[in-house]
Amino acid sequence: MNWQNRRVLVTGADGFIGSHLAEALVSAGAEVRAFCLYNSRAQYGWLNDLDESVRRELELWPGDIRDERLVERACEGVDSVFHLAALIAIPYSYQAPASFVDTNVRGTLNVLEAVRRSSCRRLVHTSTSEVYGTPDVLPILESHPLKAQSPYSASKIAADKLCEAYHCSFDLPVAILRPFNTFGPRQSARAVIPTILSQLLHGRSQVALGNLETRRDLTFVSDTTRAFLSIGLAADVEGAIVQLGTGLSPSVREVFELACKAVGVQAAAVQDPDRLRPDKSEVMALQSDSSLAADLLSWRTEVTLREGLARTAEWMAAHLDQYPPDVYAI
Repeated sequence: MNWQNRRVLVTGADGFIGSHLAEALVSAGAEVRAFCLYNSRAQYGWLNDLDESVRRELELWPGDIRDERLVERACEGVDSVFHLAALIAIPYSYQAPASFVDTNVRGTLNVLEAVRRSSCRRLVHTSTSEVYGTPDVLPILESHPLKAQSPYSASKIAADKLCEAYHCSFDLPVAILRPFNTFGPRQSARAVIPTILSQLLHGRSQVALGNLETRRDLTFVSDTTRAFLSIGLAADVEGAIVQLGTGLSPSVREVFELACKAVGVQAAAVQDPDRLRPDKSEVMALQSDSSLAADLLSWRTEVTLREGLARTAEWMAAHLDQYPPDVYAI
């Protein structure tokens, strides 16, 4: 993938997938402008954990995706924009839905307007499989109806539809990438796999979880990152929605059992009522059909769930101070 000397903006570069993408783009030779959420401690999220040889290649932009003028400045002079900045914690969206609208909807509108005013060649917007809700059929195709079962998913549906509207209305060169559940090193402690692994690595014999029967399509982060790099350069993908996944959907209980094997311990999974979503908000199963990604991007997953769990467990064991065992509602 020829990213050599291309100037690229990554919003949400301080986050889980964003930090991996920024790292991969630097390795591919791109000049990366890393847009990160400003804080008074001059910290840059997971970018602080990157090797110094990578960090010094990044142009760090502290700011807020809700700041229209700053976003417009950040988009000036770049070849491509990868838009990953978002609030993503579903439990928090029940508590603060207005924050999700401000960040995920208005923030995306700011990026679209900035790209519209720039000479940017490609905008890649990041969607989520949560936009489908509990599906009518499995596996899920990109054409499946959208159903908002949480304020988070509603905000992402709105952001996706804004991207579609700007492509149709203004011929904006935007493509929508829709990963299913990505996991791996640097993921938030509130996500299901870090929740499982953090409790196991802290020596818990009983691991508190939410609904054990929900099923998710879990993709290792290096596979997701490859897809971002591919769609950033692919021809004739403007206006397309392309989803990513393995085509498998293990239950949380099955993932827990595999995680126990990855860590080399025996433990029991117990359902904690405080970790359950409201009944009508729980998405029971997500399983992708990634045929379009294979056709348009020549993309398929390479890392199995077992291998990905082992890699993630090894990384988390070395960073366990950043993964307290009882984080689940933020």
